[in-house]
Amino acid sequence: MAGRIRDEDIDLVRERSPIAEVIGEHLQLRSAGGGSLKGLCPFHDEKTPSFNVTPARGLYFCFSCQEGGDVISFVQKIETLTFADAVERLADRAGIQLRYEQGGQVPGREQGQRRRLLDAHRAAAEFFSERLRAPDAKHGRAFLAERGFGTDDAERFGVGYAPAEWEMLTRHLRSRGFTQEELLVGGLATEGRRGPMDRFRDRLMWPIRDLTGEVIAFGARKLGDGGDGPKYLNTPETPLFKKSSVLYGADLAKREIAQRRQAVIVEGYTDVMACHLAGVPTAVATCGTSFGEGHIKIVRRLLIDADWQKGEVIFTFDGDTAGRRAALRAFSLEERFVTQTFVAVQPDGLDPCDLRLKQGDAAVRDLVAHRVPLYEFAIRSTLDDFNLESAEGQLNALDSAADIVARIKDDGLRKVYAAKIDRWLGLMDPELVLARIGEHLRRGRSHAAGSGARRHQPDVPRRQGRGVRGQVPAERQASEGKSALSYDSADPVANVERQALKLAVQRPALCGPVFDALGESAFTVPVHAAMFRLIAACGGVVGAHSGPDWAGKLRTAAPNDAARAFVTGLAVETLEAPGLDREPDARFADEVIAKVEVLAVARQVAALKSRLQRMNPVEQQPEYNRMYGDLIALEQRRRVLFDKGFGAL
Repeated sequence: MAGRIRDEDIDLVRERSPIAEVIGEHLQLRSAGGGSLKGLCPFHDEKTPSFNVTPARGLYFCFSCQEGGDVISFVQKIETLTFADAVERLADRAGIQLRYEQGGQVPGREQGQRRRLLDAHRAAAEFFSERLRAPDAKHGRAFLAERGFGTDDAERFGVGYAPAEWEMLTRHLRSRGFTQEELLVGGLATEGRRGPMDRFRDRLMWPIRDLTGEVIAFGARKLGDGGDGPKYLNTPETPLFKKSSVLYGADLAKREIAQRRQAVIVEGYTDVMACHLAGVPTAVATCGTSFGEGHIKIVRRLLIDADWQKGEVIFTFDGDTAGRRAALRAFSLEERFVTQTFVAVQPDGLDPCDLRLKQGDAAVRDLVAHRVPLYEFAIRSTLDDFNLESAEGQLNALDSAADIVARIKDDGLRKVYAAKIDRWLGLMDPELVLARIGEHLRRGRSHAAGSGARRHQPDVPRRQGRGVRGQVPAERQASEGKSALSYDSADPVANVERQALKLAVQRPALCGPVFDALGESAFTVPVHAAMFRLIAACGGVVGAHSGPDWAGKLRTAAPNDAARAFVTGLAVETLEAPGLDREPDARFADEVIAKVEVLAVARQVAALKSRLQRMNPVEQQPEYNRMYGDLIALEQRRRVLFDKGFGAL
């Protein structure tokens, strides 16, 4: 049995796995200044980005949920892997051959289950793709051609063909060294009366990939009227594939989604293909399930969904009754987005694939361009359910529409839709419409208060007509998390101490011996004093070098997870240096450290004055005079430091 991975190989994996690139495969990152990047945290649901990445130190940290670490711990967390499996995953990505103690290089070493399943799916995707060119796949190629897709298009999206035979894929993968259990667990085979047999037979195959581009499942469409099973068949839930948390085409669309700040949600695999080929490369689709909470999280991370005015999510549905129901289900999730949501429905009921086939690429682009707000679509769809020729029908329609408008958080937007409803119903009485909406609004608030719903909801900003308000900077949210931060980081004294500690972690060369000479008594916050002790125990900043090695040394020496998280937060949090780039210089470092010291000296002065007031200058003259001399010296020292720190405090 192979031993542990060699430490030097682990270090090499970290070195050749740029943390921004690895994390960027799972979420969109944007500059946060000072060499840091920021995005929506993939480990919890949030409305405002608080997930920071600092490439220079190879660390990430979320100032809301307190998750943080290096590139290996990120892969562990995001893919639910052991440490060794995460190292192997990154080594494979970087093309590094790992060596193991107690046995050296072991090519035949048993790999983790996830890696084995991924390899099996990759081999299956290659098999299906090759079989699409075989004579027995003629009807599969014809199916694609009838929908406007050529062989190049199939190759671009990895479309393949599963032969009609019972065990062809199973035999192929077994010959490649994969076990029967792996094929069954991965959903590539199913248990038959005489052993495992192929799950997919005589079907067109679409590989479903995660955000990193790894094949994790397949979507299959039956060819012809015969054969067993449903028309559409997906891989079942497996250790790799959770259909509620995967979007087909997201691996291809993620960069365009980030750049255009747009995500187009379609219903099928061929719709995704049609949109991308027609010039709508932001299209993605669910995999055999309705659009839900897990899909929202993916879209929001790719969009950096934190601004009402930037970005849009567009749902496209068939124009039939089922499509309308799907759009209304999407409306029920609308509040989970910060950005604006829209619906694009073709009046003649054509989906994007059929629309491209019959009217061309421009028609698909026009479909997306002529989107309507999701609120408007939901209201108009509701009004269609009533007979608007009668007064009773108009009033019932008004109540149904008012219930929808009452959910809009922005007062101005509610009034705009109230005016629209009045016009659509032909009431000519906007006051009546506003009154009905007000009744539903009060009823909803009363219900929420009675059920205690608000007390159980996370404290997140609501979407407003002009963006998001009421937001606390991500770094200031840290005190609400699970780390040792139990103080108000908005307090100026605590903030100055924190700035000094951030400098010591991020730019130790700028701090020099002056920082090391401060002493832990210079820090009033207990966790800050503990951090100073940790820095001192690691040799102080004098011998440290800026970069990942110093931050890594502090993280390794931290006594527990809370302390380690605190170090990580200091390492990635943006410094409050002047200038657009937030890059600190020696002058800035001198000012910050001087401010910490002047506050410490001020506390000493106050303590000495208090003691002197309690002393009798006649009876305790020698001690009184000595302490008075100390007071004079401290006052002089405070004035010097005050000038050095610009008297900011």
